[in-house]
Amino acid sequence: MNRKTLVLPAVIGLLAPVLAACGGSDSGSGGGDAIAVGTTDRFTATKDAPAPLDPAYAYDVGTWNVLRQTVQTLMIQPKGDGDPVPEAAQSCGFSDSGNERYVCTLRDGLKFANGEAITAADVKYSIDRARALKADSGVFALLSTIDTVETKGDREVIFHLKTADATFPYKLSTPVAGIVNPDDYAKNKLRDGFDVDGSGPYTMKADVKNDELVDAVFTKNPNYKGSLTVNNDKVELRSYSDADDMGTALEKGDIDLITRTMSPQQIKKFSNESGGDVDLVEMAGLEIRYLAFNTNAPTVKSRAVRQAMAQLINRSELVSRVYGTQAQPLFSLVPATITGHSNAFFNKYGDPSVTKAKSLLTQADITTPVKLTLHYTTDHYGSGTKEEFEDLQKQLNDSGLFDVNIQGAPWTTFRPAEQKGKYDVYGMGWFPDFPDADNYLAPFLDKDNFLGSPYDNGEIRNTLIPDSRREADRIAAAGSLTEIQDIVADDVPVLPLWQGNQYVAARDDVTGTAYALNSSSTLQLWELGRGVSG
Repeated sequence: MNRKTLVLPAVIGLLAPVLAACGGSDSGSGGGDAIAVGTTDRFTATKDAPAPLDPAYAYDVGTWNVLRQTVQTLMIQPKGDGDPVPEAAQSCGFSDSGNERYVCTLRDGLKFANGEAITAADVKYSIDRARALKADSGVFALLSTIDTVETKGDREVIFHLKTADATFPYKLSTPVAGIVNPDDYAKNKLRDGFDVDGSGPYTMKADVKNDELVDAVFTKNPNYKGSLTVNNDKVELRSYSDADDMGTALEKGDIDLITRTMSPQQIKKFSNESGGDVDLVEMAGLEIRYLAFNTNAPTVKSRAVRQAMAQLINRSELVSRVYGTQAQPLFSLVPATITGHSNAFFNKYGDPSVTKAKSLLTQADITTPVKLTLHYTTDHYGSGTKEEFEDLQKQLNDSGLFDVNIQGAPWTTFRPAEQKGKYDVYGMGWFPDFPDADNYLAPFLDKDNFLGSPYDNGEIRNTLIPDSRREADRIAAAGSLTEIQDIVADDVPVLPLWQGNQYVAARDDVTGTAYALNSSSTLQLWELGRGVSG
C-alpha cells in the first residue's frame, strides 16, 4: 500500500539538541544488494570547475551530499534537528566566555579509510588549505572568522577566531571543514576530477563518462570511527538527466529511492496514489528560491527598479500555479521556521500593486517599460524552474512597467556566467549550510559572498553580522538579524520568492527514509536499510 509519511516541521533554534546515534560501522546490515538511490544532480568537471568534489571547492547541495558520505568533519548536524554534535571529534566547545576560542579533541584511534592515523596536524592542514586556496566557489568564506589554527599534541585542535562567532560549531560540520589526507590533497592546488578520500562512513568509487560522474558506489568504510550508525553495506548513487527518467526507474524497481529533484507533478502523483510499492515521505524543508541582482548592471543599478519588481511580484500566485502545496511564499531571505525570521518584504511592500510600483519608477525618473532578461538554470533546481520563470515574466510584463525576456542555461554554463557578473538578474536556490539565520544572510551579503555580488552595505558587514554572531542564544540575536532583513528589503540586492518542502520517494522495503534527509537537505545514506515490503 502506498503511504504518505509526514515529518512535522519544528521551529529551528528552539529545539533541545538531539544526539546522533553513537557507534561505529559494525552495526550495518550484512549482505544484500546495494541500495540504489536516484538523483538529478549533475556532477561535471569543466574548465571553469575542474575539481567539483574537492572539499576546498565544492559548494552546492549535490557535491556536498557526496562529500558528507566520505569526508569526515569534526562536528555533524544530528539526523533530526538541533545543535551540531561531535563526529570526528570526541568533544568540542568554546573555552572562553567571548566565543573566540574553540577547542576540539579528536576521537582516539581515528583513521583515514586507508588505515593511516589522523592527527590534529591533519585537521589543521585541511582547514588551512581551504582558507589559503580561496576557491572561486566562495566556500572558503564559511571559515572567514578563523584567525589561526593551533595544535596541541596529536589530538587537540584550537581555533582562534578573529571575532566572536556562535555559529562556528555549525561551520565545522560543513564539508569545507572536512579532514583530508595531505598525501591525497596538495597544499596549493585543488584536486581535479572525482576522486574522494577521507575518513567518513563510506569510501566511494566513481563511474565517470565524458567528464561527468554518472554513478557513485559508496561502500561501508571498515576504518570509520564516529558518531554514526551505518545501516547498510553499500549504496549506489545514480545521476539521471531528468526527473521523468528517474521516476520511471523507481517505479520499475531499477532503483530503490529518489530525492532531489522530483518534479511537482511526480510529487503530486506519488502523494495521491493509493496502492503500489512506492511510498512518499514529505518533510519540512529549508530550501529557498530567490532572484539575485548584479547591482552594478545598468538595467538594475537603480534601486527603484529592484523595488518595483519587489512591489509587483505576487508570490502566492507564483507558488499556487507552479508548486501548489509543495512550497510557501517567502518574504525574507530567512525562512519562516528559522529563529530570527521577519516578513521584511511584506512589511515594506504589502500586497502586490502596479500603482505603487509605477510611483517608485516615476519618482526615480525611470523610463518604462524597463527591458530586462531574467536568467535561470535549466537543470539544477528541478523541472519546475522554467514554468516558474514563465510566470515571473508574465507577472512583470502584465504590469506594463517591464518588458522581460527569460533565458535558460545548463548549470555548467549558468554558474560561471553568474559568478563573472554576466547576468543582470538571475534565479538561484539556496540549501542551507546549517540551519541558522546567519547562513541565509552572510553568504549573500558579507565580504567574499558566494554570489560574487558587488552589493556592499557597511552597516551589515561591519556591525550587524558581527553583532548577531556574538549571541550564543540565537533568540537574543533577533534584533540584529531583523535589521539586516529590513535593509535587504529596502535595497533589494536579492528578492526572495518561496521556501519549499523536501521529499523522498522510496520502494516500500527501504527503511530509514524519514531520516534520509535532514533539515538542511543533507543526504544521510547511512540511515537507509532494507526491511519487509508492505
